[in-house]
Amino acid sequence: MKPDVKSLTHVAIIMDGNGRWAKSQGKPRLFGHRRGAENIKSIVEESIAQKISYLTIYAFSTENWHRPQEEVSGLMNLLRFYLKNEIKTFKKQGVRLRMVGERSRLDKDIQELIAHAEKETQDNSVLTLQVALNYGSRGEITEALRKMVSSGIEVSQITEEKIGEFLYTAGAPDPDLLIRTGGEQRLSNFLLWQSAYAEFYFTETFWPAFSKQEFQKALSVYDGRERRHGKTSDQVQ
Repeated sequence: MKPDVKSLTHVAIIMDGNGRWAKSQGKPRLFGHRRGAENIKSIVEESIAQKISYLTIYAFSTENWHRPQEEVSGLMNLLRFYLKNEIKTFKKQGVRLRMVGERSRLDKDIQELIAHAEKETQDNSVLTLQVALNYGSRGEITEALRKMVSSGIEVSQITEEKIGEFLYTAGAPDPDLLIRTGGEQRLSNFLLWQSAYAEFYFTETFWPAFSKQEFQKALSVYDGRERRHGKTSDQVQ
């Protein structure tokens, strides 16, 4: 049975545990990344079923470049594969793909594939899938401030809303729920500004094993939370 989720527009996910899951299966880390990439499709399907409008996934952080070169190359090849092969599915599902992060460090062909995928899906409106790629929230905020200064914005014009307009996620609502799989309980430089009032859900389940049922469980937990945004219980009521 699907949970009756209240006022849930945007879910963000830190997809952690691919490598540890692979190790538990006696497989190399890239096997876990491949299975994790496949799992994204099932969570996209369930997000659509739950009428969630935005899904943001943490695919590759600015810190992930420090991983072994073989692993980084494998992840980039996985990205190439899905950018080439999933666009038809996204168009059929009504999924708009949006990459959030700093793109200049990515190989040129990947940048071109991203631009093509975004263009091909830009008119879709069922679900916006934001993929955080070469993303770091501190870097995002720093870059936003640089752009504001270079655009000549006066100090008196700086507001929270104005800063939001210069973030990679400009135009998207803040996440209502942030899920992290794999047992860790930290944000790891992900959506620091945007998650100011998000509800957090941490699970020991590794990302490749995070099924639709596990996702529904997280949504049900969210449904039982009282979101106050700094207010008292009486004020919320």
